[in-house]
Amino acid sequence: MRKVVACATVIGAATACAVGAVVVHRYVRKCRRWGRVTEILQELEEKCATPSWKLKRIADAMNVEMHAGLASEGGSKLKMLITYVDKLPTGYEEGLYYALDLGGTNFRVLRVQLGGKDGGIISQESTEVSIPPNLMVGTSAELFDYIAAELGKFVAQENQDFEVAPGRQREIGFTFSFPVMQTLIASGNLIKWTKGFNIEDAVGQDVVEELMKAIRKRSLDMRVTALVNDTVGTLAGGRYTNKNVIAAIILGTGTNAAYVERVQAIPKWHGPLPDSGDMVINMEWGNFRSSHLPLTEYDHALDAVSLNPGEQIFEKIISGMYLGEIVRRVLCKMAEEALLFGDDVPPKLKDPFILRTPDMSAMHHDSSADLTVVGSKLKNVFGISDTSLEVRKVVVEICNIVATRGARLSAAGILGILKKLGKDTISDGKGEKNVIAMDGGLYEHYTEYSKCLENTVKELVGDDVSESIIIEHSNDGSGIGAALLAASHSQYLDA
Repeated sequence: MRKVVACATVIGAATACAVGAVVVHRYVRKCRRWGRVTEILQELEEKCATPSWKLKRIADAMNVEMHAGLASEGGSKLKMLITYVDKLPTGYEEGLYYALDLGGTNFRVLRVQLGGKDGGIISQESTEVSIPPNLMVGTSAELFDYIAAELGKFVAQENQDFEVAPGRQREIGFTFSFPVMQTLIASGNLIKWTKGFNIEDAVGQDVVEELMKAIRKRSLDMRVTALVNDTVGTLAGGRYTNKNVIAAIILGTGTNAAYVERVQAIPKWHGPLPDSGDMVINMEWGNFRSSHLPLTEYDHALDAVSLNPGEQIFEKIISGMYLGEIVRRVLCKMAEEALLFGDDVPPKLKDPFILRTPDMSAMHHDSSADLTVVGSKLKNVFGISDTSLEVRKVVVEICNIVATRGARLSAAGILGILKKLGKDTISDGKGEKNVIAMDGGLYEHYTEYSKCLENTVKELVGDDVSESIIIEHSNDGSGIGAALLAASHSQYLDA
């Protein structure tokens, strides 16, 4: 009996030792795992670091590239496109104006009734129309005839809130969000299609004339008076309500900037001097590149497999199209090298662009004690269930690092524009305000991003100058802004 008991005791002790060894092994494995997680996180933080001195160097580099782009075509990574917009809205515009916004698989038609000084926008209404897939790869005539037909239907629905002056045509601001070489305020030749369009006979053609042919065919008494992009439209919309607006920034799926330049500061301008002495410049700042930009292995990998390797580097680290994808790539590395989500890498974690920036934003803004939103997003997006609070905190920290870098770099870009205009120092004009009009879903909906951007601008210019810099939201540049530019470039201005 004693032998049996002794034997059982030995077996029990051995089992306990074995169990203890397993526990120790798991503990050591967990420590190693979290050690690697911490290493990856620290490396990300270091590579994404944006101290003030680095941001100021980036702003200086932006300023240099702006000068180079204004000096000659192709002289800079920044295209610094002349928009031929030399008259921005003043707030005195009156009458009925239309906007046509073609930028993707839908197009929008909008009308506004402007009431002149003190009247503002009296009435506005719009409609959105899907473009049939066959028209996106058909002929130019087919596409623009379809657009003109829908435009005609919308005009026919005008009610008593809208009134065109007797004897006048209805005038249109045309927002065309594809690459064009603009030659006049209402003329521009299509360089290439993007976003799923491939209409070969339209390439090289004047898109305004293509639209006007369809409008004339439909016997619509209308005329395009301004061809613009959404960033220039945002600048116009901002200037309509605030004469101190000097620049506009779009931070959405993509990003861009436009600002008001003195014509005499544009060496590549060879036309007559406009009466205003001003010209709006479309920077196409998404293509900015500098050795000072804090790029990581994730950015290089993303760029390498993109449709335009080596291009739009600034856009790829600050805009909504890419922020979620950068976070996914970091999580994927942690899953592979540190088993963040268990022994196997979740299959969906390997799907490019599966994590959209709105989902990243929702996780970043999660203020619940157990980070419930983060848990549900990981489950719904990646199929990852039962994540610990520690794992969720790591996810939030990655979102914070990536978004903070993007916001602070955007602020550095704004400082570059302020430097070019000499607005980054205290001026003699007491109480002078310089307003930056902002638009885009990233800026509007990603609160942590927009707050960080605004705080960083203040940090970079200092307390005294920051009192003169105002950042404000200017909505719907591609719609209302385009209609306002049709008004400010109306054929009836002299009348």
